Amino acid sequence: MRYRLAIFDFDGTLADSFPWVIGMMNDVADRFNFRRVEDHELEDLRHSDARQIMRRLGIRRWKLPMIAHYVRSRMAADVHLIHMFPGIPELLDELSAAGVRLAVVSANGEPTIRAVLGEHAKLFEAYAGGVSMFGKRSKLLRMSRLTGVPAAQCLVIGDEIRDLDAARAARMPFGGVSWGSTRAPAMIARTPDYLFFKVPEIRSAILGEES
Repeated sequence: MRYRLAIFDFDGTLADSFPWVIGMMNDVADRFNFRRVEDHELEDLRHSDARQIMRRLGIRRWKLPMIAHYVRSRMAADVHLIHMFPGIPELLDELSAAGVRLAVVSANGEPTIRAVLGEHAKLFEAYAGGVSMFGKRSKLLRMSRLTGVPAAQCLVIGDEIRDLDAARAARMPFGGVSWGSTRAPAMIARTPDYLFFKVPEIRSAILGEES
């Protein structure tokens, strides 16, 4: 086993929530007075990091907690529309059976995360929900302390550049997934330790197997 603890992001990593986010983005823009996203801009934004997106859309940092609270509440109401990506339930079963410890660090609320995970929620040893946009580093370190697993033996898995930045700040290895909000070329440009194109590749990386 190469890594003893897998720390997952939720939205765009375990859960296929990006279409839902896109569907309500302009409602959020109108409510919090930042620029709407035109259809032709979406692909370009998926090659950008969080700070670049904020600058482009004119989102003030002081508004982030209010925006996050609103989005979490809306998603909680629509939780029945959010599902795990194909292959994720099987991956979680396999990792747990192999003795890998599991944790979630996410901006989403813990009740929503648990609802989407369903029976797989019990496989996770620790949750950190409602994390601020740039507050993941401290939560990652907390997961290491809670579980007693050294940072070097924790693999952080996420779909955004800010997930990568948080893992690096915590001195933890990072694996990016290609099926979330950030496009693979943008992730590759930041040289993650791993870039996963298929769900089973995560298992191989964690267990130290040939894919």
